[in-house]
Amino acid sequence: MKPRLANRGLIDLAALDERALMGCIDHSILRPELTRADVNAAIDAAIEWQTATVCCRPADLEFVVKRLRGTDVGPTTVIGFPHGAHTSQIKEREALVAVESGAVELDVVVNIGALRAGDLGYVRDELASLCYAVAPTPVKVILETAYLTPEQVEAGCRVVVEARGSFVKNGTGYSPRGAEVGEIALMRRVVGNNVGVKAAGGVRTLDALLSMLAAGACRVGATATASIGAEWRVRGPEAVAAALAARQR
Repeated sequence: MKPRLANRGLIDLAALDERALMGCIDHSILRPELTRADVNAAIDAAIEWQTATVCCRPADLEFVVKRLRGTDVGPTTVIGFPHGAHTSQIKEREALVAVESGAVELDVVVNIGALRAGDLGYVRDELASLCYAVAPTPVKVILETAYLTPEQVEAGCRVVVEARGSFVKNGTGYSPRGAEVGEIALMRRVVGNNVGVKAAGGVRTLDALLSMLAAGACRVGATATASIGAEWRVRGPEAVAAALAARQR
C-alpha cells in the first residue's frame, strides 16, 4: 500500500500543507454520463493535484490503472454501487475482479435496506466475507446515512468494525443529502482511530473539506478538486485557522 493511503486516524489540521490536504481527497469520477474524454481529463486533474486516489466506475478501472501507473495516485473503484442491493455473491465477485484489475482500495455499499431493518447479522456476514476475500485490500464501507437514524448510523459503524472494514463512509453522493459535520463526528467517535472515516457528497469548497477533516474524516470524496486546490493556494492558512477555531467550539 502506498504510505499516503495508510492513515486512518485524525488529521492534524495545524500541520496541513498542500500535499497533505490533497492527499486526503479521493477524486471521484462516478457520474453515469461521463465520457472517456471526461474520465481522461479527471485523471489529469488528479495527477496534477496529487490526490490520494481516483475513484472511478468499475468499467473505467483498467483504463484508470494504466493512466495512473508510475504516479503516487491510487486507482480505486466502487462495489455494489449505488444501491447496495446486489446479492452478496455478486458483490464479492465484483470486488475480486476489481482487485485483480488493479484497484488499491474499494468503496463498497452496504445493504441499506438490511441495515435499516436491523438485520445486522446479514450486513456483518456480507461485509466480513467480502473483506476477507479481498484482504489485504482496504474496504471503505458506505452506509448511505441519509436514510438512517443516528442509532442506525452507530450500529452500522460497529458492524463495519466487527467485519474488519478499513473505513466507514457516509454516502454515495446519490442520496438526498451529502456529508454532515455532526454525523462525521459521530462516526469517528464510534470507530475510534484504527478505522478511517470518509466524507462524501457536497464537499465542493476548501471550507467544506476542512470542516469534514475537523469533524474526524481522514479522507474526502470530491469532484471539485482543482477549485479546492486553487482556493488553498489563496487562503489556506486563514481557512485552517477558521476550521481549528470551529473544532474547539
